[in-house]
Amino acid sequence: MVMAATAYDANALRKIIAAKGASAVISNNPSRALKYPLDKNLYGHRHLVECCFSKLKQFRRVATRFAKTAQNYRAIVTLAAIILCLR
Repeated sequence: MVMAATAYDANALRKIIAAKGASAVISNNPSRALKYPLDKNLYGHRHLVECCFSKLKQFRRVATRFAKTAQNYRAIVTLAAIILCLR
């Protein structure tokens, strides 16, 4: 399942997602002639993910990405997530 905002509502992206075997939970662009069905319950969970990213970006090292390697950055994000869980 791929959840995305209205800005990512494009036929090409929906085809790529379907080709990978996933389902797209993307709200329809208001100018779209052919409307795709939207599971509003699943789309509502997208808000939880957005809030998680917002909380993680409160940590300066996560927001500015001081780490030079992906492995170190992943470790910093993991530590920030642990700190958020312990609060």
